[in-house]
Amino acid sequence: MTSLDKVEAAAVATTPGPGGAATPPALAVTGLRVWFDTPRGMVRAVDGVDLTVAPGTTLGIVGESGSGKSVLARTVMNILPRNSTIRPGSRIEIEGRDTAALDRAEARALWGSRIAMVFQDPMTALTPVLTIGAQLTETLRRHLPLTRADAAQRAAELLTSVGIPDARNRLRQYPHNLSGGMRQRVVIALALACSPRLLIADEPTTALDVTVQHQILTLLARLQRENKMAMVLITHDLGVVAGRTDEIAVMYAGRIVEQAPTAELFRATRHPYTQALLRSIPRLAAPSHTRLEAIPGRPPTIVDPPPGCAFAPRCRYARPRCLTETPRLTAASDEGPRHRFACFYPAGTPEGGAALATNTAAGTSAAGLPLDSRSVL
Repeated sequence: MTSLDKVEAAAVATTPGPGGAATPPALAVTGLRVWFDTPRGMVRAVDGVDLTVAPGTTLGIVGESGSGKSVLARTVMNILPRNSTIRPGSRIEIEGRDTAALDRAEARALWGSRIAMVFQDPMTALTPVLTIGAQLTETLRRHLPLTRADAAQRAAELLTSVGIPDARNRLRQYPHNLSGGMRQRVVIALALACSPRLLIADEPTTALDVTVQHQILTLLARLQRENKMAMVLITHDLGVVAGRTDEIAVMYAGRIVEQAPTAELFRATRHPYTQALLRSIPRLAAPSHTRLEAIPGRPPTIVDPPPGCAFAPRCRYARPRCLTETPRLTAASDEGPRHRFACFYPAGTPEGGAALATNTAAGTSAAGLPLDSRSVL
């Protein structure tokens, strides 16, 4: 039996049988709230998130820095800092098992074979004083019944599978001997070493140039298909998830403000924040030196946030109701249950059009955001 056969056999042995029941989601998050105790007060980093990821599918999570994307990922992995608190009522189910209440030791049993994570900075994700081979074989031998020789063979196979040439020599090198793209491929190999059912990729291409970004994203898509695993792809760039995900969830101020199948989200954008993100993307058809359209204002404070919609101060559609009531994430009545958004005056609807026209005529939104005639475009 080869080392690859042993890995696959071990993965099968640790996977519960279906027992005639429906296959549970790879990940199901319900009512998740994560707060941090800081000198300024309680920071509501994640404040009521609900989402599911079906086996074999890819969910993209998009939002500005500080929107809660990485905290959500680290909560699922159970690697939060000590000053964090998962609030009562939160549930995180991995293949039907509630993991929100697990301690760190219990959570470790799920790492590798059930869930794995690709971090955004490969240099800090890898141990600088250990060789690539030592880090890969340690992971393999911790989770799988492999001998030292089998683990070394499997480590070389993993590096080859992620597109690293001359794999056996690379095993003897240290992280600083590799380029940024190579290091990220090693991190991906580490994450996939034990054939996880769910992979979380947190900004996996942030520090890479455009060409290497494309290579890494294409590699992740290929490995997902080959391993039949679910994936959560976290990014701040809608262009990254377009065409690479089955669904997209847009986060703002710790909450999901819109979620829909990828094609539906781009075709029928409803939340003003999602629309603003799309309007800020550079376009090839635009003339040279065209000024990019930035989202006005700044992200809100998440320390004791005021009532109302968190995006209202930056929103062209904001009306008085948005300043006092917090919209709930609900399904669109005419677009199916998989398209949900949290807005009283959605873009592309009669209500949204009327709100925008009223604000434009007044020259300002209800929150005081200046508007002009171009706002109706």
